[in-house]
Amino acid sequence: MNAPVHALLQAVPAAGDSVRRATQIGEPNAVAMGFFFVFIAITLGITYWAAKKTRTTEDFYAAGRSISAGQNGFALAGDYMSAASFLGIAGLVSTTGFDGLIYSTGWLVGWPVVLFLIAEPLRNLGKYTFADVVAARLRQTPVRIAAAIGTLATVIFYLIAQMVGAGGLIKLMFGLTYETAIVVVGMAMIAYVLFGGMIATTWVQIVKAVLLLGGATILAVMVLSRFGFSPLALFRAAAERYGDGVLAPGKLVANPMDAVSLGMALMFGTAGLPHILMRFYTVPDAQAARKSVFYATGLIGFFYLMTFILGFGAMVLVTPEVITSVDKGGNMAAPLLAESLGGTPFLGFIAAVAFATILAVVAGLTLSGAAALSHDLWVSVAKKGEATPIEQLRVARISTVALGVIAVLLGILFKGQNVAFMVSLAFAIAASANFPALLLSIFWRRCTTLGVVTSMLVGTISTLLLIYLSPTIQIDILKHDAALFPLKNPALITIPLSFAVGIVVSLLTSDPEASAKFAQVERQVHLGAKG
Repeated sequence: MNAPVHALLQAVPAAGDSVRRATQIGEPNAVAMGFFFVFIAITLGITYWAAKKTRTTEDFYAAGRSISAGQNGFALAGDYMSAASFLGIAGLVSTTGFDGLIYSTGWLVGWPVVLFLIAEPLRNLGKYTFADVVAARLRQTPVRIAAAIGTLATVIFYLIAQMVGAGGLIKLMFGLTYETAIVVVGMAMIAYVLFGGMIATTWVQIVKAVLLLGGATILAVMVLSRFGFSPLALFRAAAERYGDGVLAPGKLVANPMDAVSLGMALMFGTAGLPHILMRFYTVPDAQAARKSVFYATGLIGFFYLMTFILGFGAMVLVTPEVITSVDKGGNMAAPLLAESLGGTPFLGFIAAVAFATILAVVAGLTLSGAAALSHDLWVSVAKKGEATPIEQLRVARISTVALGVIAVLLGILFKGQNVAFMVSLAFAIAASANFPALLLSIFWRRCTTLGVVTSMLVGTISTLLLIYLSPTIQIDILKHDAALFPLKNPALITIPLSFAVGIVVSLLTSDPEASAKFAQVERQVHLGAKG
């Protein structure tokens, strides 16, 4: 055995035993409370400032289109670097090894798709939601109803993951019960969106992104300092202690079809996430939209590199046994690592940063869900575009409260699930319901209203059905002995199915109006709106 690595391993059991004996997880943490209240005070101040600037529907949904490319890049990163990224990936890597990297790479490689295919058309064609783009040359009512169904399904699954992570964190910081913690997060989330809209949400995202990148960088540097600032030494230590299998694929996703399906969901789901797509309407033009994606990709890539260091650091310095004894989903790996390296004060800081992460993401998700309910369903379908601005804001705020209540109830129901895996299911819905419809409606002249509507509905319903029939629900949650559908993530089936249905139905139906408008939409995609 390599001597330096052997010396490191001699210290590992002591580190793990120390955490097992002395962890403050689940007990009131004064430092965490202090950081928590500082963050709440800052963000409530932002919300108060934003509330005074949020006077119109455009302010509420799109921050008045006044956000710069750099600001939106940080906000996009903030929206994307969720509890699944910080808590879930670190937890998966710490308990399963190399396979946890599939989440990091899958989420990251989706951004070039957004940059080259989605960002510019979305900004040039849309107003507040991705349904604006899909409906640009198609019949409004059926398209918006189908788009809202897919959007709400994606948002709700994504919210479940964030709320599960939030419940564990608030329990960690305050010693509250999980259920009480979920209610606290739900109330804070509703307040941000209800009063501050997109302006408040954007700046909360920016603050959160800076805090998260800073906290994760400090923690990663502290981990590497134990291994001579050599990631290779860290990986060797993990292999010496747990076997070479932790550095090879197969432990988390043993079935190759599961790995392909998960990778497809993570990559293409990025281009269909409603709360991410909504951010492109906050910038003044398409050039700023492209630049913001470029900035966000760099920030997110740097962050995901660090989550791998944090995961292996927790594996070696904390041990998987301790991590799963605190939280069976492994979501507390990063906070436990912070405690083992920096004691209770650093645990408090990292816990508060993780809470800021969750609160910012749930605010963005809630806003996109509220936009689907109010802008797509109420204003565009029920009122045929005739709703007054005051009425639109009122419906948006009622929708916000309703989504907050749903998020709290589902967060309690899914207690104990790994948040990274839960988010991957939301990505599967986005990749199957939204992404095919976006591409077909923007780039294919022959696409018809019925084809797009069928694609979105089949994508949404088939994904939800196969998720229900998958081992995730049938075995992990319902405790059945077997599952009817073998794959844990259905994207391998549902993405091609959604594309195929949209293409076949479009070829079998006629939509002269949609075809006639294609040239106008194509021109607007490249040149922007007139004037």
